[in-house]
Amino acid sequence: MQDHSLIVGLGNPGPEYRNTRHNAGFMLADRLAEGWRGSWRMESKFFSEIAECRVAGCRVTLCKPQTFMNASGQAVARLGTFFKVPPARILVMVDDADLPLGALRLRPGGSPGGHHGLESIEQVLGTRDYPRLKVGIARPRQDRRSIADHVLGDVSDVEQPVLNEVLTRAFQQVECWLVDGVMQAMNRYNGSGPVSPKDSTN
Repeated sequence: MQDHSLIVGLGNPGPEYRNTRHNAGFMLADRLAEGWRGSWRMESKFFSEIAECRVAGCRVTLCKPQTFMNASGQAVARLGTFFKVPPARILVMVDDADLPLGALRLRPGGSPGGHHGLESIEQVLGTRDYPRLKVGIARPRQDRRSIADHVLGDVSDVEQPVLNEVLTRAFQQVECWLVDGVMQAMNRYNGSGPVSPKDSTN
C-alpha cells in the first residue's frame, strides 16, 4: 500500500450541475469525504476543492476540479506534481453512459472512451496508465433525448435509489483499492448491483 493517493471525482462546478448525471464523480467524492471525515476547501493554485484524509494508514487527497469537466487535467497535473503522486496512485472517478445505471467498472488504465474529462487527464499525464472508476448512468432511449441532454440532466426520482446504492458500493470499492489494490477491487465490486429501476431513461 502506497503512503499517498490522489482520488479525483470529475464533474462540473456550480449549483445548476449539482444533481446531474455527469456529476457522478463529484457525488462519489462527496460520499468519500463524508465517510472519511474530510473537510472540503478551495485551493485556487490547484484549480480544485480538496479534502485531506487518512484511510487505513494511507494519506489520501480527495479532489473535485473546478475547471469544468473538459479541463480536468489542469487540476490533476498540478496536484500530482505538487504531491509527487505517480499516475498509478491517481484514481479518477467518472460517469459512464455506456454502462447500465448501477454498474461499476474499475480499470488500471485504458482508453478514455470519448469522455472529455479522461481525455484531458490523459493529455497532461502523458499516459493512459492511471486507474479510473466508472459509474454507470446508462444511455437515454433514442426516441427521448440526446446523449448531451441526458448526461447534463438531473438524476430522476426513479434513478435516485439506484444511484445511492451504487455510490455506497463505489465507496467500498475505493477503500478496497486503497488497501488491497486494483485487482482485488475489480474482482470484488465490478459489475451491476442488485437494484435497477423500471425505467432509468425517462
